[in-house]
Amino acid sequence: MYIIASDATSEGQTMPALKTSGTVTLLAVACLTIMVGCVIVPGLPSIARQLGMAEAAGWLVTVPSLGVVLFGPFVGKLIRALGLHRALCVGLFSYGLLGLAGAWLHGPVPVLADRLLLGGATAIVMASGTGLISEFYEGRARLSMMARQGMAIELGGVIFLFIGGLLATVGWQWPFALYLVSWLFLALVLAFVPAVSQVRLDASAPDVAAGSPPVMDIYVAACASMIVFFAGVILLPFRLSAAGLGEAEVGYFLSFVSLVAVGGAAIMPRIVHLIGERRTQALAFAGYAFAHVVFLTAGSTALLIAGGVLLGGGFGLSVPLMNHMVVERSPAHRRGDLLAYLSVAIFLGQFLASFLEFLPGQAASFGAAALVSAAMSLACAAGFGRKAEVAA
Repeated sequence: MYIIASDATSEGQTMPALKTSGTVTLLAVACLTIMVGCVIVPGLPSIARQLGMAEAAGWLVTVPSLGVVLFGPFVGKLIRALGLHRALCVGLFSYGLLGLAGAWLHGPVPVLADRLLLGGATAIVMASGTGLISEFYEGRARLSMMARQGMAIELGGVIFLFIGGLLATVGWQWPFALYLVSWLFLALVLAFVPAVSQVRLDASAPDVAAGSPPVMDIYVAACASMIVFFAGVILLPFRLSAAGLGEAEVGYFLSFVSLVAVGGAAIMPRIVHLIGERRTQALAFAGYAFAHVVFLTAGSTALLIAGGVLLGGGFGLSVPLMNHMVVERSPAHRRGDLLAYLSVAIFLGQFLASFLEFLPGQAASFGAAALVSAAMSLACAAGFGRKAEVAA
């Protein structure tokens, strides 16, 4: 039996299940994790000039990822101190405030400091939002919700890129106003998501409280997944431009990849049910590997589109699954910490992907991403993390 104690109820009192409005709210909150960087991408050249960052425009997009990495280890302590619900509220308020503030700053030091702190707020939102989902769902229902969360993240990227582009045509400062959507989500959280302070008591959950939960293999896989996925996102504009596609067509292609990722996340629970978690991870990394080989060798647009399907499918099958795996292996009292570290692994991979640009030539960059993907696919297929699964 599962018991949820609310901040406002006595211990042992059963709380009603999360309503549809609460579910939609938590899925909407998940969109903020990808929105943190993509909001300003459409207007990045003019925004960078106005902020005094013309020579380092890319840092405006990547520094929030570094902020997640730096502040992520402290997020678990904040969640333990405040509880998942209050921590999410703090994260949402800070996200909107810091995001909007970026429009009124100038110069590398204040601008990058603000973006770094915005990454910290993103880590709070990501870990506490996923933690709340884990409180209201369990088993296959939880896996399905993690898949929907992955779909929401990718759909958010498509939607916010589009709206950010429209706002950038009005004025360079306007895309920053999109960060205030987090305050709308804050109001929805307060209205529709119950404040849970004590997780449900699950007699069937693995007893790993005595030692360190076996999740390091998931962190490695999550970091590798983001490295090879964002390697494609970073390198593809140059590859597609060389193939004769214009800027608008490049944008359409990347949006298509995100939509494929949505589809991959949608079918992920069924694939896990058929072949298991480890083989699903192996399949995802195999998709990444073939995608980068296609990008490296394709001589036609049709083949590049096939590579986009493989790239998006790899993301959809991997990242939502890893969220679920960490939750399933975590004891309730440490879930906030372990989800925060998963956020660190995910955004560290995103940050490290940018360094592939420094390899000599696109062939070397795509080749390195393909090799990493193939190695991870073989490792997962051969039993990487199997001991952890048995222990859990």
